[in-house]
Amino acid sequence: MSKLVIVESPTKAKTISKFLGKGFKIESSFGHIRDLPKSKMGIDIEHDFEPEYLIPRDKSKHVKDLQELAKKADEVILATDEDREGEAIAWHLVHALKLDEKQAKRIVFHEITKAAIEKALENPRHIYPHLVDAQQARRVLDRLVGYELSPFLWTKIKYGLSAGRVQSVAMRLIVERERDIEKFKKEEYWTIEAKLSPQDKENEIFSARLHSISGTSLKKFDIASKERGDKIVSDLKGAAYKVEEITKKEAKRSPAAPFTTSTLQQEAARKLGMSAKQTMMLAQKLYELGYITYMRTDSVNLAESALAQAQEIIKSKFGENYNGFMRRFKTKSKGAQEAHEAIRPTDFSIEEDKLEGADIDAKHVKLYDLIWKRALASQMPEAIFDQTSVDISAHSTSSESTTIPKYMFRATGQVMKFDGFMKVYLEGRDEDDAEEGLAEGELPALTKTQILDLKSLDGVQHFTEPPPRFTDASLVKALESYGIGRPSTYAPTISTILERGYVEKQEKKFFPKDIGILVNDILVEHFPKIVDYEFTAKMEEDLDGIAEGKLKWQPVIREFYAPFKENLEEKKTSVKKQVQQTDVPCPICGKNMVIKFGRFGQFMACTDYPTCKGTKQLPEEEAAEKKIKEENAQIGGACPVCEHGHLVVKKGRFGFFIGCDKYPECKHIEKIEKKTGVKCPECGQGEIIEKFSRKKGGRKFWGCNKYPECKYATWKFPGETEKKETAEE
Repeated sequence: MSKLVIVESPTKAKTISKFLGKGFKIESSFGHIRDLPKSKMGIDIEHDFEPEYLIPRDKSKHVKDLQELAKKADEVILATDEDREGEAIAWHLVHALKLDEKQAKRIVFHEITKAAIEKALENPRHIYPHLVDAQQARRVLDRLVGYELSPFLWTKIKYGLSAGRVQSVAMRLIVERERDIEKFKKEEYWTIEAKLSPQDKENEIFSARLHSISGTSLKKFDIASKERGDKIVSDLKGAAYKVEEITKKEAKRSPAAPFTTSTLQQEAARKLGMSAKQTMMLAQKLYELGYITYMRTDSVNLAESALAQAQEIIKSKFGENYNGFMRRFKTKSKGAQEAHEAIRPTDFSIEEDKLEGADIDAKHVKLYDLIWKRALASQMPEAIFDQTSVDISAHSTSSESTTIPKYMFRATGQVMKFDGFMKVYLEGRDEDDAEEGLAEGELPALTKTQILDLKSLDGVQHFTEPPPRFTDASLVKALESYGIGRPSTYAPTISTILERGYVEKQEKKFFPKDIGILVNDILVEHFPKIVDYEFTAKMEEDLDGIAEGKLKWQPVIREFYAPFKENLEEKKTSVKKQVQQTDVPCPICGKNMVIKFGRFGQFMACTDYPTCKGTKQLPEEEAAEKKIKEENAQIGGACPVCEHGHLVVKKGRFGFFIGCDKYPECKHIEKIEKKTGVKCPECGQGEIIEKFSRKKGGRKFWGCNKYPECKYATWKFPGETEKKETAEE
């Protein structure tokens, strides 16, 4: 053996081995082989924040095997990913394997193809210390914040909580959005909608909306009540409708840029219902199998070779009219540095039906298809539309007033003239991006001064909507817009706040839990810099500066840590334990109780603890338990498994359940069915109950309680229109 190539994963090693000859041995490091210790902070603050790196016990044998292979090799080639994390893994390999830096070579590539690997081998380089320093600075910063702040939360709220430099800022976004929703007061407004048609074409009905009164354009809340709307409709009884103005123009719509990490996560959430974490896991596999370029990037550039191949594919599939629009995009992201190309297929000739591999499933195929279409569409011509706007006067003949206002309606229409890139791809939209745009569809042929017939005239009631809760897509978008985090951190940040139990996901939306709100509030009040959007973004800029060699990492850490530590020490003594007072008497001693947080949520405890150990459920919890007992006749009866215990209501991490009171000797449990009182429309025997789908990320659905005998299930409550689906339990 002459050359040892080390990569991060077995899949990546297997793919690269297809391209290299017998003189190479490809091995995987299985990710990081050294890290900070789990049992202690592992940072020597007194000696300029020197990290203490250890080889985890479960990696020690593998490291020894790599050491032996390295000794036998004439050359060791470190082919880890082309970003800060990959550079740091390569650096750790040099130290853990005790390599001679002259012997070890570093190669980088942003796609795993034969051409890219061969080019990288022809152009080896040394390890870039600035990139390693940037990764190390992030790791040290996050460890300092986590290890110093988390114990503070344990003493002030409850044991087991955690705080993080980026996760806490993401949590603040979600909590603040929830409070905006809570304080939102809906406002009523009305629009006046007319259905009209040309006099000689009674079937060509189109819609128009009241646009102005006496030459003044209507604002959203100008018609704020039903009375005002009814007055206008009454004034227009018997009115004559005439076309006053017709405006036509051509509009063009350009394709979106190829995917970055952020936009891929957003679009996969919108179109495929995937979480950021799931998207990155699937994309990682596609990259390691050689199907797409590196998936952690904030660049929108495409290589010249990719641009050329895209044109060939466009021409062969769609013809000359769609060809020849080679388009280059500029990266807008601050500190774009992760990789140097957007996410694209490594070979445009491979469409989704040609993906191969034992690890490829339907989700990989869907994500690949999304990437393929987005990248190809970015190189296609603009879509062209004919837009028409028609102003229609309504002259009232009412005799109620001598001064009759002139009402002007407006109808709009849009017709696609040339589909361009939209033949392949149409970008998704967030709920909070929704806006009233030009109506789709064609208006009938109309001429100026033409008289129109009124078919109907109605006042339509509307209410303003509160700001929408964050989804995976909109949260990633918000983090990026604030400059918080980088391509490698969006998905882990969202996963962390979910795993910590600070937020929950319902119908793909993030809801803050009580414990998350409490942690957020204590951090905002006492550690405002840690959760400050601008401060966190500035820290990201400093990390970029370290990666570019403009800043040294220790001074950046030192500048952050000194004031942070001073504030922390002061808050340890000045901040009291967070409890909420109640006027509920303790069932044992009679003193008032306080609300505390336990393993399974909130409960009430005696203020005289530990002298008095009285506890009690919250009133709403008591009511819920009482209802469960009323609806489940088996409670209080003998356990069907051990026959010695009795069935009782218990509460765990995921809510109430029924279990044996002889636990842990008997571990029998039963789910509590949330009944609706609705008979199953399919089998007629069972009752519809509320369920949650494991395969759809906990999404709520309704199904028959006779499952699996009856597989009736629906995403909407029975009675609402919805396509039936097989229950996914």
